[in-house]
Amino acid sequence: MSIAPNSRALVTGAASGLGLALARQLAARGCRVLATDVHTDPPESLRDLDGITYLRLDVTQDVDWAAARDWVVEQWDGLDLLFNNAGVAAGGRIELSEMDQWQWIVEINLLGVARGCRTFTPMLKAQGSGHIINTASAAGLIHPPRMSEYNTVKAGVVALSETLFHELKPYGVKVSVICPTFFKTNLTASLRGKDESANRSAAKLIDRSTISADTIAERVLKGIDKGRHIILTDRDGKVAYAAKRFARPLYYSMMNKASVKMSKKD
Repeated sequence: MSIAPNSRALVTGAASGLGLALARQLAARGCRVLATDVHTDPPESLRDLDGITYLRLDVTQDVDWAAARDWVVEQWDGLDLLFNNAGVAAGGRIELSEMDQWQWIVEINLLGVARGCRTFTPMLKAQGSGHIINTASAAGLIHPPRMSEYNTVKAGVVALSETLFHELKPYGVKVSVICPTFFKTNLTASLRGKDESANRSAAKLIDRSTISADTIAERVLKGIDKGRHIILTDRDGKVAYAAKRFARPLYYSMMNKASVKMSKKD
C-alpha cells in the first residue's frame, strides 16, 4: 500500500543527506513531516519548506524523545511513519579502534534507533497502525573487513528491525529496514578513528559514488509502497547480499581478497 497523502511522518537526522531527502520527498507527496536533528535552530536546509516542521532531537537523549512524542500527540494525535535515520560513521582496524569510539557509534547508530522504536511503539500499538523505518546499511547484512564498529551497529539495527517486524505484526504495525551501500552524503564529516587509511578509503567510496541521497530516498519510499521489510537500494548491495545467502564460498573469497588487498597497504 502506498504512503497516503497527509500521513504524519517523523524523520531523525533530517538536516542533511538521506534524512533531508526523505523529509523533502515525503512533503512533496503531501505528508506532514516533523524533521528532527541535533541543531537547536532549524538548519537552512529545512527552513521555509511547506509541510515540514523542525524540532531539535538528539537521538541519544531520552528527554528529547519524550518531547518529540509529546509534540506528536499534541499536534497530530498520532504518527504514521517513524524514520529512525540519524547516524554517524566510524571504522578501521580493530586494534586502532578505541572504546570511546565504540561507545559513541553504539549510542547514536544503535541505541538511537532503539530509543525511537521504544518511544513510539506504545502509540503505534494503541492505534493499531503505523510503520517504523530504520536506516541500517548494506554493512548490516554483509560485513567487509576494517569496518568493525559500523558493521556491528548496523547489523544490530537489522536484527532489531527483524525482531520488531514479527513482534509488532499482530498489532498492525509494519517495520522496514533500509540497507544502502555507498552514496553521496555528508557522512564523511562524521568519520572518526585513528585508522587514517580506512577513513580515506571510506571517504573516497562515498565521494566517488554516482548515486545521490535523493535517488536513495526515492527508492526507499518505493520500497515502503511495496511493503518490503528489507529495502536494498542499489545493485551492489543486492549482488553482495545474494552472494552471501546463496554462494557463501564466493562471498568469503570476495571478503578475503578485499582484506588481503588492504593488508598490503599497511
